[in-house]
Amino acid sequence: MTNPAALSAKHRAVLAGARLLFSLRHPLLMARFVRRLGYLPNPAAPASYHERLLWRKIVDRNPLFVTLTDKLAAKAYIGETRTTLPQPATLWSGRDPANIPQDLLARDVVVKVNHGWTMNLFLSGGLPDHTTVVRKAGRWLTKRFGRRDGEWAYQPIKPAVFVEERLRLRGGSIATDVKVYVCGGRVCHAWAEDKLADRSHLFDRDGTPLSGRDSDYPREDQSLTVSASLVDCVREAIAAAPLIAGDLDYVRVDFLVSDTGLFVGEVAVYPGAGYGTWTNPAIAKEIERCWRLDQSHYLRRRHTGLSRFYAEALLAKCAIDIEISGSQSRR
Repeated sequence: MTNPAALSAKHRAVLAGARLLFSLRHPLLMARFVRRLGYLPNPAAPASYHERLLWRKIVDRNPLFVTLTDKLAAKAYIGETRTTLPQPATLWSGRDPANIPQDLLARDVVVKVNHGWTMNLFLSGGLPDHTTVVRKAGRWLTKRFGRRDGEWAYQPIKPAVFVEERLRLRGGSIATDVKVYVCGGRVCHAWAEDKLADRSHLFDRDGTPLSGRDSDYPREDQSLTVSASLVDCVREAIAAAPLIAGDLDYVRVDFLVSDTGLFVGEVAVYPGAGYGTWTNPAIAKEIERCWRLDQSHYLRRRHTGLSRFYAEALLAKCAIDIEISGSQSRR
């Protein structure tokens, strides 16, 4: 978006040097980005949605990201926000899955770990049995999540296992999840998903259905039916998400659609590991317009040494981008 000529020669030189330095320091991340998205990114002066997520991985080390990425710590954090929506109850947590009470596993529950995703075990009627749960959870605890894709916020988390109540989700009738993308307290769009039916649908910030597909459900025949109940759930999630996201420059807030109403799920700092795409280009463009890097943790704090020159140059670029975006919206 930035007109390079609008930046001073000093700032252009600093950003060019930073781009070279970041690229040399993170060759695997750069190569993976090109392989997944098909273009060479600028991690020092990001413009596109995916470049900004790459910049977050490399540069923006907000301590709050660790809290939000830790599923147990995030529960406590969400509980202190202004949302009135409930979270699934945590029934047990600890470092050794062998200590999980056997009678607890006889109930309908979910066994999870706090330091990654996709590591969930859904129990019903006492199955899988205690031995299987202990073996699988123990294996999960040895995994170090996030290294391959540069999601550094996973690294400081002390792995733990926990047992959570299993909600009766509305898959097959409404949806299982609603995910809301928020930039600086402003909703950009929402995404409803039915994991049972393998379908999804996109919505704008007002809960109006949008055209286009996502990378998880790319086919046109995977469009989720937009019922009045679904729109109500999406709009309720849209209203609640900014209360949880606060003034963070960009996060995704996830909700679960249950028989008894909407529950807060989690907060994603690196949605889609930084590679999620949509066939509707307006989705990414809206995030790019609303996601202001000058509101990031990195650019809000003081810097010394060489990092001060980089922060000043990037802030100058941000100021020009904001001015250009404002003039375009007034046309």
